[in-house]
Amino acid sequence: MTNSAASPVLDVAADDRQRAHKAWRSAETLKRLSDRLIGVGPIGIGLDGVLAWVPGVGLAYGLGAGALLLLHGYRAKAMPTTLVRMAAYLAIDNLTDAVPVAGWAVDTLFPGHLMAAKALQKDIEARHGLPDEVAAERLKPARRWWSGRMPSADRR
Repeated sequence: MTNSAASPVLDVAADDRQRAHKAWRSAETLKRLSDRLIGVGPIGIGLDGVLAWVPGVGLAYGLGAGALLLLHGYRAKAMPTTLVRMAAYLAIDNLTDAVPVAGWAVDTLFPGHLMAAKALQKDIEARHGLPDEVAAERLKPARRWWSGRMPSADRR
Protein backbone atom coordinates (compact mmCIF):
# COMPACT_ATOMS: atom_id res chain seq x y z
CA MET A 1 0.00 0.00 0.00
CA THR A 2 1.38 3.41 -0.94
CA ASN A 3 1.36 6.51 1.16
CA SER A 4 -0.96 8.90 -0.70
CA ALA A 5 0.25 11.93 1.28
CA ALA A 6 3.86 11.42 0.20
CA SER A 7 3.03 10.89 -3.47
CA PRO A 8 2.18 14.54 -4.30
CA VAL A 9 5.36 15.65 -2.54
CA LEU A 10 7.43 13.23 -4.62
CA ASP A 11 5.66 14.40 -7.78
CA VAL A 12 6.46 18.04 -7.00
CA ALA A 13 10.12 17.18 -6.31
CA ALA A 14 10.33 15.20 -9.56
CA ASP A 15 8.70 18.09 -11.46
CA ASP A 16 11.16 20.56 -9.91
CA ARG A 17 14.09 18.32 -10.87
CA GLN A 18 12.78 17.88 -14.40
CA ARG A 19 12.23 21.64 -14.79
CA ALA A 20 15.71 22.36 -13.42
CA HIS A 21 17.34 19.88 -15.79
CA LYS A 22 15.47 21.42 -18.72
CA ALA A 23 16.88 24.81 -17.64
CA TRP A 24 20.38 23.24 -17.39
CA ARG A 25 20.14 21.99 -20.99
CA SER A 26 18.83 25.34 -22.24
CA ALA A 27 21.68 27.15 -20.48
CA GLU A 28 24.14 24.79 -22.19
CA THR A 29 22.66 25.60 -25.59
CA LEU A 30 22.62 29.36 -24.96
CA LYS A 31 26.19 29.51 -23.66
CA ARG A 32 27.50 27.67 -26.71
CA LEU A 33 25.41 29.70 -29.14
CA SER A 34 26.21 33.05 -27.53
CA ASP A 35 29.87 32.70 -26.59
CA ARG A 36 31.41 29.45 -27.88
CA LEU A 37 30.40 28.78 -31.50
CA ILE A 38 34.08 29.02 -32.37
CA GLY A 39 36.55 28.33 -29.60
CA VAL A 40 40.31 28.23 -29.43
CA GLY A 41 41.54 27.38 -25.96
CA PRO A 42 39.92 29.65 -23.39
CA ILE A 43 38.79 32.19 -26.00
CA GLY A 44 35.54 31.73 -27.84
CA ILE A 45 33.30 33.78 -30.07
CA GLY A 46 29.61 33.25 -30.61
CA LEU A 47 26.59 35.09 -31.91
CA ASP A 48 26.83 37.69 -29.14
CA GLY A 49 30.33 38.70 -30.22
CA VAL A 50 29.58 38.69 -33.94
CA LEU A 51 26.30 40.59 -33.65
CA ALA A 52 27.88 43.15 -31.30
CA TRP A 53 29.38 44.80 -34.40
CA VAL A 54 25.91 45.44 -35.87
CA PRO A 55 24.50 48.46 -34.00
CA GLY A 56 21.27 47.61 -32.20
CA VAL A 57 21.21 43.96 -33.29
CA GLY A 58 23.89 42.87 -30.82
CA LEU A 59 22.14 44.61 -27.97
CA ALA A 60 18.78 43.07 -28.94
CA TYR A 61 20.32 39.60 -29.09
CA GLY A 62 22.19 40.08 -25.81
CA LEU A 63 19.11 41.30 -23.96
CA GLY A 64 16.92 38.55 -25.40
CA ALA A 65 19.35 35.73 -24.65
CA GLY A 66 20.02 37.17 -21.19
CA ALA A 67 16.31 37.44 -20.41
CA LEU A 68 15.84 33.85 -21.52
CA LEU A 69 18.65 32.69 -19.21
CA LEU A 70 17.16 34.59 -16.28
CA LEU A 71 13.70 33.17 -17.04
CA HIS A 72 15.11 29.64 -17.02
CA GLY A 73 16.85 30.40 -13.73
CA TYR A 74 13.62 31.69 -12.21
CA ARG A 75 11.64 28.66 -13.43
CA ALA A 76 14.34 26.32 -12.10
CA LYS A 77 13.99 28.07 -8.71
CA ALA A 78 17.65 29.07 -8.65
CA MET A 79 18.92 30.71 -5.50
CA PRO A 80 18.39 34.49 -5.44
CA THR A 81 22.15 35.06 -5.16
CA THR A 82 22.65 33.04 -8.34
CA LEU A 83 20.04 35.11 -10.17
CA VAL A 84 21.70 38.35 -9.01
CA ARG A 85 25.12 37.12 -10.12
CA MET A 86 23.68 36.09 -13.51
CA ALA A 87 22.04 39.51 -13.90
CA ALA A 88 25.36 41.22 -13.09
CA TYR A 89 27.26 39.23 -15.73
CA LEU A 90 24.55 39.97 -18.30
CA ALA A 91 24.39 43.67 -17.39
CA ILE A 92 28.15 44.06 -17.89
CA ASP A 93 27.92 42.19 -21.18
CA ASN A 94 25.07 44.35 -22.49
CA LEU A 95 26.28 47.70 -21.14
CA THR A 96 29.44 47.44 -23.20
CA ASP A 97 27.27 47.68 -26.35
CA ALA A 98 26.52 51.30 -25.48
CA VAL A 99 30.08 52.34 -26.38
CA PRO A 100 30.70 52.20 -30.14
CA VAL A 101 33.70 50.23 -31.41
CA ALA A 102 35.60 49.85 -28.10
CA GLY A 103 32.49 48.53 -26.35
CA TRP A 104 31.75 46.20 -29.22
CA ALA A 105 35.28 44.82 -29.01
CA VAL A 106 34.87 44.23 -25.26
CA ASP A 107 31.48 42.60 -25.87
CA THR A 108 33.05 40.31 -28.45
CA LEU A 109 35.59 39.03 -25.91
CA PHE A 110 33.59 39.15 -22.65
CA PRO A 111 31.69 35.87 -22.21
CA GLY A 112 28.81 37.22 -20.13
CA HIS A 113 26.22 34.71 -21.33
CA LEU A 114 28.65 31.85 -20.77
CA MET A 115 29.38 33.02 -17.21
CA ALA A 116 25.68 33.47 -16.41
CA ALA A 117 24.84 30.04 -17.86
CA LYS A 118 27.63 28.38 -15.85
CA ALA A 119 26.38 30.05 -12.66
CA LEU A 120 22.88 28.67 -13.32
CA GLN A 121 24.22 25.22 -14.15
CA LYS A 122 26.29 25.06 -10.95
CA ASP A 123 23.25 26.08 -8.91
CA ILE A 124 21.15 23.36 -10.54
CA GLU A 125 23.88 20.73 -10.14
CA ALA A 126 24.21 21.54 -6.43
CA ARG A 127 20.49 21.10 -5.80
CA HIS A 128 19.37 18.51 -8.36
CA GLY A 129 22.51 16.89 -9.74
CA LEU A 130 23.40 16.67 -13.41
CA PRO A 131 20.83 15.65 -16.02
CA ASP A 132 21.06 11.87 -16.44
CA GLU A 133 22.43 11.93 -20.01
CA VAL A 134 25.12 14.48 -19.07
CA ALA A 135 26.17 12.45 -16.03
CA ALA A 136 26.37 9.30 -18.19
CA GLU A 137 28.45 11.12 -20.81
CA ARG A 138 30.90 12.36 -18.17
CA LEU A 139 31.41 8.81 -16.90
CA LYS A 140 32.60 7.57 -20.29
CA PRO A 141 36.37 7.25 -20.61
CA ALA A 142 38.00 10.00 -22.65
CA ARG A 143 39.18 9.25 -26.18
CA ARG A 144 42.65 10.16 -27.23
CA TRP A 145 42.07 12.30 -30.25
CA TRP A 146 45.50 11.67 -31.73
CA SER A 147 45.26 7.87 -31.70
CA GLY A 148 41.54 7.18 -31.85
CA ARG A 149 42.01 4.66 -29.05
CA MET A 150 40.59 4.64 -25.59
CA PRO A 151 43.06 5.05 -22.73
CA SER A 152 43.88 1.72 -21.20
CA ALA A 153 44.53 1.12 -17.53
CA ASP A 154 46.81 -1.83 -18.28
CA ARG A 155 49.37 0.31 -20.17
CA ARG A 156 51.86 1.95 -17.89
